[in-house]
Amino acid sequence: MDQISVRKVAAVIVMARELSRAEGELRALIDRMDEEEQAALVAIMWIGRGSFDSDEWSEAFATAYGEASTPTADYLIGTPHLADNLEAGLEALGYDAQDEEDAVM
Repeated sequence: MDQISVRKVAAVIVMARELSRAEGELRALIDRMDEEEQAALVAIMWIGRGSFDSDEWSEAFATAYGEASTPTADYLIGTPHLADNLEAGLEALGYDAQDEEDAVM
């Protein structure tokens, strides 16, 4: 998972938990990411919701990168349980999501 930093994913999780208050900031953060970071974020979310297994990272990333058609911020913000899915995705990939979230708060 070299395409995005865990700290950046944690920042998205924190903002997604406060979506009613932080949607503009979250949208700006995602929009400033390059295409690889955005695809990685989508892949992590897909792993967290069970669309891919953690050992299918390369396939999830390639699919997210290749099939991106909607602006990533719109897609992610419109996804139910975004923060929970990102957190579960990080944990499935072997990262301690809570420690990272605490570090960005």
